[in-house]
Parts: sequence; C-alpha cells; structure tokens
Amino acid sequence: MNLKPISLDQPIARGRTADVYDWEEGHILKLFHNWFSLEDIEYERRIAHAVHASGVKSPMVGDQVQVEGRNGLVYERVEGKSMPEMFQKKPWKLFQYGRMLAKLHAQMHECIFEADVPPQRMKLQRKIQSADALPASMKTSLLKALESLPDGDRVCHGDFHPANVLLSGNHATVIDWIDASRGNPLADVARTSIILLGTISDKQLNPFLRILVGFFHTTYLNEYFRLRPGGRAEYRRWLPIVAGARLNENIPNLESWLVEQAGQAG
Repeated sequence: MNLKPISLDQPIARGRTADVYDWEEGHILKLFHNWFSLEDIEYERRIAHAVHASGVKSPMVGDQVQVEGRNGLVYERVEGKSMPEMFQKKPWKLFQYGRMLAKLHAQMHECIFEADVPPQRMKLQRKIQSADALPASMKTSLLKALESLPDGDRVCHGDFHPANVLLSGNHATVIDWIDASRGNPLADVARTSIILLGTISDKQLNPFLRILVGFFHTTYLNEYFRLRPGGRAEYRRWLPIVAGARLNENIPNLESWLVEQAGQAG
C-alpha cells in the first residue's frame, strides 16, 4: 500500500461507504470508512478493473492506498455532473436523457464479461434469500421463477440508474460498479425499471417529479428495445424477481410496493 498526506476535512463528496478526495493529476481517491472491510475494497478493485477491461466506458481503477489508517482506491478522474443534476438545469432534455440512458445500457450489454466475476443468478438468489420482508412462500416462488430464466454472459451493472451516469458535453461515463455481474441483460433492464418505477410509486416524492420519471422510464424502455429488439415478455418475467431481490436493501418507504411487485411472480 502507498502512503500520501491528505486533508481529510476537504472531500469532493461524501458517501455512505466512502469519501472522495482530490488526488494526483487526473485522479481521485475513494477513501473508505473504517467499517468497510478490506475484503470488500479488494473486491471493488477487481470488479472495476474487470469492467474497464471488458470495453465498457468506465473509470479505470489504480492503486490501493492507505491514508491515516483508512483504506482507499485511486480512480481515474471523470469530469462531469450526474444526469439528475443536468436534468435540473435542462429539464426540457428529459426525453433526450431517457434515450441516452437506453443507449448506454444497450452498449454495455454488447460487451461480454470474460473476467472471473459473480454470476448474476447467484447474486439474485442470495438477495432474495436474505430479504426479511419476503414471506417464505414468496421466496420459494421467486427462486423457482428465477430457475426458469436463462443465464447470460454480458456485462450487467446491477444498479444502473441516472445518478450513476456522469455527463460532460457529449460524453457520458457510467460509475459505481460494485454490483456488477456477468448475466442476462434483460434482468439488468428490469433492475433499472424497478428503480424508476419505485420512484413513481413513492408517495413521499413530489407528484410532478413522479410524472416526469414516468415519461423518462417509458422513453428509456422504448429506446432500449428499439436498439435491442425482442425480449419484452422475458423482461416482464424478471420484474418480480428483481423487486424481491431489492427488498434485501431495506428501503422502508418502498417495502410494501416491492412486496406487491414480487408477488406477481408465477
């Protein structure tokens, strides 16, 4: 591990698992909180390297470092603002951003994941099994439904939504690959849908915002299936499975809606 002095009271951004700091020219440091295990950090580094090597446009990961007793990873600096930030400044680009999200996702799913990364099916199984809000009978139904769906060998992000896309001019970069896996693209699309549909169903959010997200989701979905035709019926079969797996994340205001969606497996 390398050592370098840095002021910990001046992060670029703060997050649940880590803070982000300026580093050497062209790089940033993602410095993890002490409760985040070294094993998980090493896993993130391996995943980030594998994703970049697959051909997907994503930040290149560098050295593992240690600063004042905290472990971190050096990443290539990616300039830009998140898609939601850009939308707030240019709301008239709603449909353009929806199509852009679909294009990025479709491009990602053209890439074969040849690295040794977790299979998507295994990750979904574990999440469903550990989702406390799911009744035992529903877990059984979801796992049975999962068995009937095909595997895949493509790069799947696992948490692909607008906040994980950085925009700079005409360039877009996808970030936050910790949930990446090798799997079926339609399951990955279903995950994006469940995230966006969950926002639409969240009564705590501004009603107008929920309407806009609805238009955004429809635009994204139509454009994705225009770029990669076929599969809508299978995509719909993935929705309950992905909803059940999302219950593992313990989101109180979405719990009842996710259980309802998971209950549609069959």
